[in-house]
Amino acid sequence: MNTSLDMSLAESYTSHSQMARVVTENWVEKNMYCPRCGCSHLEHLKANQPVADFACPQCGEIFESKAKKGTLGRKVADGAYETMIQRIHDADNPDFFFMSYDLAAAKVLDFLIVPRYFFVDAVIEKRNPLAASARRAGWTGCSILLEEIPSYGRIPIIRGGLAEAKEDVCRKYRSTAFLAEMNLSSRGWLMDVFRCMEEIKGECFTLQDMYGFEERLQILHPENHNIRAKIRQQLQLLRDRGLIQFISRGVYRKRG
Repeated sequence: MNTSLDMSLAESYTSHSQMARVVTENWVEKNMYCPRCGCSHLEHLKANQPVADFACPQCGEIFESKAKKGTLGRKVADGAYETMIQRIHDADNPDFFFMSYDLAAAKVLDFLIVPRYFFVDAVIEKRNPLAASARRAGWTGCSILLEEIPSYGRIPIIRGGLAEAKEDVCRKYRSTAFLAEMNLSSRGWLMDVFRCMEEIKGECFTLQDMYGFEERLQILHPENHNIRAKIRQQLQLLRDRGLIQFISRGVYRKRG
């Protein structure tokens, strides 16, 4: 996979944002495959599609691409809040590519995919409406909180300028595909437990470690009155899907 950006495409532009959009989207079109089915290329969709930039001609999966100068950081700015919330509740919400780049060096620094089923309301941050003096007064945007997405949902394709093996990317994508069959509420529960698990230092953790997050999970899910049973249920699901390993009674191991 070539990590170089074709800067010749930006010669007719003066706006940094336009330059970045043209060269980064061209890079995706020329270099990216479909992580879902392995198809060797993606098709660039018509401009101004709501929350969609690319599609796989083989399996039909759709993708939105976001690019940021420098490092990706904790959050990435997106478009209209209501539009984004509506799309993640729809069955055809897109997967997201996130790219960090260096235009001066004409290089892709990092590039990752977040499958669509990792998007729940909690990872979309509502921004303040634009001031009354603004051209689009009252318009409300949003940010995608990358840090709120479990590591299993942030699949690296290029890391530190080096490409990951296509087979590894596709395998990691497929390992969480079962989430697509779950409703938004169930996915939200599983990801909350996953985030708690990832805060525990070390490779192994215990059921008692997870019970330490009981109060946090109760705040996030006030309608549930048996948090510990729900934690056990979610760990069993993660174990059955091979995302964690059962070691002994009440002891588990994380899997990379």
